[in-house]
Amino acid sequence: MDKSKAKQASIYFDENIHKALRLKAAGTNRSISDIVNEAVKGLLAEDQKNLEAFEAQDYEPVVSYEDLLNDLKSEGKI
Repeated sequence: MDKSKAKQASIYFDENIHKALRLKAAGTNRSISDIVNEAVKGLLAEDQKNLEAFEAQDYEPVVSYEDLLNDLKSEGKI
């Protein structure tokens, strides 16, 4: 992470989560900030993929209830 462009924020973790982060950081020779940044980037990338998939979906045309009833009546279904 380029610390010259980094912004500081206070984050409050559950005690056990913080302990796990400290152990992971020590075990991987990384900082907690690097681990949290990687996790957040992953979540944001997942959100972006979900939005792209949502936008790419084909949707049925929107039909008003009144138009639907009129169509069913004209087809002799009601």
